Amino acid sequence: MGLFSTATSANKAAPAGNESSPGPSQSSATEKSPDSQSQQDDAPESDQVVDQKDEFSTEAQAGVLKMEATAAVWTKWHLIAAYGMIWLIYFVTSVQEVVIRAFVPFVTSSFGTHSLLAATNIMSTIIAGLTKLPLAKVLDIWGRPHGMALMLICWVIGNIMMAACDNIEMYAAAQVFSLVGSQGVSYCMTVFIADTSSLKNRGLMLAFATSPYIVTTWIGGPMSEAFIHGAGWRWGFGVFTIIVPVVIIPLILLFLWSERRAKNLGLLSTIKPEVNTTSFKQFIIDFDLLGIFLLAAGIALFDLALATWSYQTLQWKSPMFISMIIIGGVLVIVFVLYEAFVAPVNFIPLHLLGDRTVFFAGLMMFFVFMNSAVWGTYFTSMLMVVWNQTLTRATYISNIYRVGSCFSALVIGYLIRRTGRFKWVALYFAMPLMILGVGLMIRYREPDSDIGLIIMTQIFVAFAGGPLVVSAEIAMMAVISHQHFAATLAMLDLFGSVGYALGSAIAGAIWTGTFLPALRKHLPEGANIDMIYSSIYSQLGYRVGTPIRIGISQAYADAQRYMLITSVCALAAALGCVLFWRDLKIKNIRQLPGTVA
Repeated sequence: MGLFSTATSANKAAPAGNESSPGPSQSSATEKSPDSQSQQDDAPESDQVVDQKDEFSTEAQAGVLKMEATAAVWTKWHLIAAYGMIWLIYFVTSVQEVVIRAFVPFVTSSFGTHSLLAATNIMSTIIAGLTKLPLAKVLDIWGRPHGMALMLICWVIGNIMMAACDNIEMYAAAQVFSLVGSQGVSYCMTVFIADTSSLKNRGLMLAFATSPYIVTTWIGGPMSEAFIHGAGWRWGFGVFTIIVPVVIIPLILLFLWSERRAKNLGLLSTIKPEVNTTSFKQFIIDFDLLGIFLLAAGIALFDLALATWSYQTLQWKSPMFISMIIIGGVLVIVFVLYEAFVAPVNFIPLHLLGDRTVFFAGLMMFFVFMNSAVWGTYFTSMLMVVWNQTLTRATYISNIYRVGSCFSALVIGYLIRRTGRFKWVALYFAMPLMILGVGLMIRYREPDSDIGLIIMTQIFVAFAGGPLVVSAEIAMMAVISHQHFAATLAMLDLFGSVGYALGSAIAGAIWTGTFLPALRKHLPEGANIDMIYSSIYSQLGYRVGTPIRIGISQAYADAQRYMLITSVCALAAALGCVLFWRDLKIKNIRQLPGTVA
């Protein structure tokens, strides 16, 4: 069978009444509840979870039914066109990510706040991760194109604000909008790929969609340097404000056209609105906005306290630091109690976390993303300052991960398709390779290390990263029904985002606690330590080989040592999580009707 196939007739009438998709409290021969699945954990094959999915879901929400109806009326060429548009969107997205990552040190330094790199990442990462769960509800209730359009608006607003920002506060707010929008669009496309691909091909199709990262790394470096030394970083944000909607709107229109076609054929005649949009109170309840606020505020206060403690006069003993830690912790506890005993609607589908494969796949992503944020927050700055790389070269090196992870994901996606197994990817290949790469960076972080050795470590980490993400996504989706795809992928992103935010906070805490003392230790008397600490422009202003530049480089190495050790510990915990996955065979699992890849 080819990559594109039809699982059911495109002329099928309205959803059949004798076929149902298991809901949260319902099980079938194809999708077991966590309790019944646990009895088969050690089975060598998972044929017990085969899902002969030939009809529409009858208990799914409106957005899911719309997507199944869309797949029913699509031809192979419609699906190919949609995947082509997704590839183009990822191309533009990846270019912007590369360029903006290079801009960030210069943007924060423009406001004299280079050392707040970690703090500016925390709120945007937390909010971007948390919004995916209510976004999943939008996708499931209103439809895939509606959610994508909403995220596009956020993305454009963020880019406009970034181009116009004149202080670090406005930049931080702009980063929230931009990251929520860009990650939201990527999330919508991931859900679409899950909607339209068989389980055995899903890893390969997800890898194909993100393959533009292999190319755009080499484009983003020269672009970012051209903007920095030419029109300026503000114009860089302005250019993407125009390009982003141009490439995304056609896919939204294709979705809407397909839904209208399905409706005209009578496939959507039974769908009723599920959310009372006329009542603001009901809207708050349906999307559990109070729960989202409690969790976001709690995590943000806790992480920001860690990232900014050194700016307080009394540091760890500061009343501000202590109050942020206590209030943040209390809010997280209140969130747990509220979700368990009070909330009419839970924005985190707790019943899905009862499956050990789902829970530990998410927890693995938490530790992997935490590791990445801890050592990666100041890595681009370190490349330029310690190893005297130009912005273009530093961008190339820091984006080896994107190239290698996307290439290796393609290879692993194909191997998963052939073998029908995914656990071995994480347990025996990806996790050991990533631990090796990060561990070697501890040895080669010193200023006298050859840059080629640093590149080698990045290649190891890169070839591990893509397979880890693919295997985690397949692990979580292998044990659920189509109805829960969006929520499960949102949970996976939430685990990763919270882990990344915590990692950024840890990086900020380590940086502020070690870099400034290291500067005082290694710099000669008379050096402007405060200026050097706060601005990468100042750091790069000293010639290579001078006592001050040597001292700055050694201070970077001292701080990075603690970050890398922390990262290795996080990866060890991630490896432990993989051990708890069930080793399912996915070749025979069918979850979707319609034309699928």
